[in-house]
Amino acid sequence: MTISLLLADDHPVVRDGLRGVFDGDPDFTVAGEAADGAEAVDRAVALGVDVVLMDLRMPRMGGVEAIRLLRERAPGIRVLVLTTYDSDADVLPAVEAGATGYLLKDAPRDELVRAVRAAHLGQAVLAPSVAQKLLGHVRAPAPAASGLLTDRELEVLRLVAAGTTNKEAAKRLFISEATVKTHLLHLYGKLGVRDRAAAVAAAYRAGLLG
Repeated sequence: MTISLLLADDHPVVRDGLRGVFDGDPDFTVAGEAADGAEAVDRAVALGVDVVLMDLRMPRMGGVEAIRLLRERAPGIRVLVLTTYDSDADVLPAVEAGATGYLLKDAPRDELVRAVRAAHLGQAVLAPSVAQKLLGHVRAPAPAASGLLTDRELEVLRLVAAGTTNKEAAKRLFISEATVKTHLLHLYGKLGVRDRAAAVAAAYRAGLLG
């Protein structure tokens, strides 16, 4: 079975280079391209691709927002971030939004091909520098005011840790998506964090997730 790809990058030269990597391999099909995040979401959903190679910094809509929208509209589509940037400000939001993997554009061709295959299987693939940043984030000191989470907040947190979207969590818990968001805001405050990835990391450090 071939793996269908969408190449999302605002630089045509980069897209051409990526197409060259995969066009000659019978295991892959480049189904389409996109020059910004909004176009990437629309084309990925319309084409029903398996994996999107997503740049982060693009006009009109960046990669993180595009990943988040894809997670909501087509959760079966895997996203492999392929970018030049590996700062905390880039890595953590992308992973929190639902990226399956995160590679840098200087990755060797064979590594990129292996990463796409792994992403297609739902396996996390991280550049060494990115893995180090995430590890450092998890090892950061636990917040002093962790607070006590309610049973419902813990249920929501466990689903978040399992990678579910707000919509999926609402369906499983038989509550509205707005209620899920409210629970998230409350547990963010108790854990002293600002996003899902940080909440999960803080909860593990505090022994709330086993």
